[in-house]
Amino acid sequence: MAVSQAAAKAEQAIGHGDNAITEQDMTNPARNREKYGDPNENMQALAWMGKGTVEMVTVPKPKVIESTDVILKVTGSTVCGSDLHLLHGTVIELEKGDILGHEFCGVVDEVGSAVSKVQKGDRVVASFQIACGECHYCKQKLSSQCQRTNANTIENAMYGGRTAGMFGYSHFTGGFAGGQAEYARVPLGDVNLLKLPDDVSDEKGLFLSDVVPTSWNCVVDTGVKEGDVVAIWGAGPIGQMCADFSFMNGAKRVIMIDSNWRLDWMKEKYPNVECVDFSQLKGVKGVVNKMKEMTDGLGPDVALECAAGEFAKSWYHKAQMAAGLETDTPELLNEMIESVKNYGRVGITGVYVGYCNNFNIGSIMERGIRFIGNGQAPVHYYWEDLLKKIQSGEIDPLKMVSHRCKVEDMAKIYYKFEAREKGMQKVYVQTRFSAPPDPGSPALTEY
Repeated sequence: MAVSQAAAKAEQAIGHGDNAITEQDMTNPARNREKYGDPNENMQALAWMGKGTVEMVTVPKPKVIESTDVILKVTGSTVCGSDLHLLHGTVIELEKGDILGHEFCGVVDEVGSAVSKVQKGDRVVASFQIACGECHYCKQKLSSQCQRTNANTIENAMYGGRTAGMFGYSHFTGGFAGGQAEYARVPLGDVNLLKLPDDVSDEKGLFLSDVVPTSWNCVVDTGVKEGDVVAIWGAGPIGQMCADFSFMNGAKRVIMIDSNWRLDWMKEKYPNVECVDFSQLKGVKGVVNKMKEMTDGLGPDVALECAAGEFAKSWYHKAQMAAGLETDTPELLNEMIESVKNYGRVGITGVYVGYCNNFNIGSIMERGIRFIGNGQAPVHYYWEDLLKKIQSGEIDPLKMVSHRCKVEDMAKIYYKFEAREKGMQKVYVQTRFSAPPDPGSPALTEY
C-alpha cells in the first residue's frame, strides 16, 4: 500500500490524526511489475545483493501508483559515505534486490492527477527523506521526523520513535526504492521535490538532496557562532562543507582531523583550515592532547562528528563490534567530548545506528558538555534558503566533487569509494538523460 492510502486508513483505524503512520512501502518495481512497474519499459539501477555486494541490474521502470506520485528521469545521483553502511550490512533490514540511492535530481517525466506544483519537463531535486507535509513535525518543516512515511516497528522499538521514510535506505526507513537508477518514483511529489532554476546546474542542485542541508544543519544545530574554534572529525564531503559553513557562521578557526590524502585535499582546497593527521599522534589520548595543545589548553568551543560510528580504531572496539556487543564505536565521540572546553558543544552528524559501550557520559555531566544529536537534517527546512546561496555563489557544491562517471559504473564506484581511493571525494553520476556537463564539473571517467 502506498503512502497516502495507508495514512488515510491508519487515521480511520486509530483516529489519531497526526499520529497516523503507513505500512511499509514495498515499491521496488522489480518485486511486482504488475503493481509497481511499467509494463513496457525497463531501466538500469544499482541494487544491494547481500552484505558487501552491489550490482547493476535491469528492472522495470517505476510507474505512478498514487495520485500524488511523480516519476523522474534521473539526471544526476551520487554516492554518500552513509551508503557504505548499507554495503557493509550495518543498517538492518536490507533485502536482496533493494534499489539504493538517496541523493538524486532529475526531470519530471510523469505526474499523478493530484500533483500541482511540478509538471512534466521541470528540473527538480528530491529530498532524501520523504515527508507527508501535514503531520506535527512536517508542519514545522522538521521533515526528517515525519510521522507518516515510515511504519517500521523495529526502528520505533529501538529509538523510542520513528523517523521519516528515506529513499534507497532499507526497510528500516520505509523500504522506498532509491535513485541510483535511470528513473525514480517520488511519493508526495509536491512536498518532496524542489524546482531548480536555470542558473543552477544539476551538478550543483543535486547536493541540495542531502549533503548541503546535512552539513548546514550540523553547523547551525550545534550552534557555531562568532569567534568559535571548531574542530571537525572527518574530512569527507560533509566535513568539507562543515568547514565552509563554520566560517560562514562566524568561526575564527577550523581544525580538521583525519589522515591520508584527504588532508592533502583539504590543504589545497581549504587553505584556511588547520589540519591534524591523527595517525601521526601517539597514545590513546593523542587527538585530545593535540586539541588542547592547539587551543591554549582549553580545547575547541565546538566539535563536529562527520565520520560515523562504524569504523573502530582500536582492537578492543573492533572485537566488541565483531561479537555483536555494540553496533557503533564511541571512540570518536569520547575524543570529541574530552577535547572540547568545559561547556563546549559536540554535534553528531555521522551515522550511528544503535548502541555503543564505554561512552564517557561522566565527562558530559561533570564538565557541562552540550551533546547534540543533529539527526537526519530536515532538508525541507533549509533547502530554499540554501538554493539562494548557491545561486549567489556563496555556496559552491562543486568544490567537493572530484569525479564524474556513468550510472552503468555505479557498482565499481561503490567499491572504489569503500577503498577510499586516492582523490575520490564526491562523485557526480550521469545518466542518458543528463544535460551537458557544467563547466565546473570534473571530466568524465569511464571504468
